[in-house]
Amino acid sequence: MAVKMRLQRHGSKKRPFYFIVVADARAPRDGKFIQKLGTYNPLTVPATINLDRQKALEWLHKGAQPTDTVRRILSFKGVLYLKHLLRGVKLGLFDEATAMTKFQAWHEEHENNIKRRNEEHRKQRVARKNQPVVRKVENQGGEQAEG
Repeated sequence: MAVKMRLQRHGSKKRPFYFIVVADARAPRDGKFIQKLGTYNPLTVPATINLDRQKALEWLHKGAQPTDTVRRILSFKGVLYLKHLLRGVKLGLFDEATAMTKFQAWHEEHENNIKRRNEEHRKQRVARKNQPVVRKVENQGGEQAEG
């Protein structure tokens, strides 16, 4: 049985909200699923992602194939990097404590980048809101340019 990690759409028309689920590849998009891993809301700025890292990692180790969008979500949340580090532990390149230290360092840097980007976005939004609307006034009345 081929197992996929994919998005299951919920929400009303033009207001999407997704569950991140593990499902049989033959099951319909919004149909039967094996386990729910989290949620994804693309309407918020930035998009809101709630994900159970441990469950997602277990399913990746079991061989579940993520779709393209779910792969990007897993990469953003660090699940794929953690899988990469744990493979290094399995091959004997370093121990598990070193792997977790590397992951924690990456996670802290990633969170700082997200906070910085959110702050920049907020500042740009405030600057756009406070910008005055200026209209260029063209010739009014009967004056014509000589030509």
